[in-house]
Amino acid sequence: MSPSFSFGSAVGLGTRSRQTADMARAKARGARTQAEHAASSALPLSEQINPSTGDLDSLPTHELLHRINDEDRRVAWAVEREIDVIATAVDAITERLRAGGRLHYFGAGTSGRIAALDAAEIPPTFSEPGTVVAHIAGGAQALARAVEGAEDDAAAGAREVRRARIGKRDAVVGLSASGSAPYVLGAVQAALKAQALTIGLSASPDTPLTRMVHVPIVLQTGPEVIAGSTRMKAGSAQKMALTMLSTAVMVKLGKVYGNLMVDVRASNRKLKARAERLVARLSGAPARDARHALVKNGYDVKVAAVMLRAGVKRDAAKQMLRRARGDLRAVFDSLKKRS
Repeated sequence: MSPSFSFGSAVGLGTRSRQTADMARAKARGARTQAEHAASSALPLSEQINPSTGDLDSLPTHELLHRINDEDRRVAWAVEREIDVIATAVDAITERLRAGGRLHYFGAGTSGRIAALDAAEIPPTFSEPGTVVAHIAGGAQALARAVEGAEDDAAAGAREVRRARIGKRDAVVGLSASGSAPYVLGAVQAALKAQALTIGLSASPDTPLTRMVHVPIVLQTGPEVIAGSTRMKAGSAQKMALTMLSTAVMVKLGKVYGNLMVDVRASNRKLKARAERLVARLSGAPARDARHALVKNGYDVKVAAVMLRAGVKRDAAKQMLRRARGDLRAVFDSLKKRS
């Protein structure tokens, strides 16, 4: 049985002094939160009993659903509280990806599946295969069903870091609601030895994971509706934070123009129609011309938009984008300066 599963897509060291200060502040903030929690309980928040849902099994359906929904409101609040720390992580990851590094997620169980979902969405959304890679304890089969004991294998996490050749240009995000999954801790420890940037997502402060990483992100959603069921609030917060993090990184890398998905991989009829609308909007050209430009270059939105807006052929448009490191706004700004 393969101990872990790599799920591919692509992401990414530069101005260290500012980043070091930001990470130090994030670490200090995490330490304050950990101190607050230490007095309350030895158990992770995700394992504690929720006093608001103690009568769950006796509630009528309507009230049962309202009770779950009331608790779910805490998810967005928990993520909002950590925006400054997430921003530190985004800027540090972006610099590594610009330097040719990759972004790796490590998780077990629900956390691993959330990581795999986010990584799988990056290539079709941003045309970045192999940049964001998810590793789940137990391998590919753990995506569909639980693999007992896989999360307890710290050595498997460390082996996966070595197998993926993670190094100082890379960033590693460890996801563990309890902050103590051995597979995740083993991976993060190995990543630290490899001099990679490390980030931790946990639902509890003062955990082995939050103490270990450079940037600890503590999503305090509180005790679960069903005690210990981290597929609920903790999982939702991880999904929200990870989507926010990866999206912001891709925006910073020039994968979005305004709020338009200009690096979309047009692999089906719906996405081809979207690409045609995007090129027409960006270039001001008629829909027929937009479609023709896309067909000529394999439905690359950026290339087609530059071709039409600059009045150049495909190779020239590609060269302009290469010089701008794929940043469509930079290309359009240079065209304005010429006119």
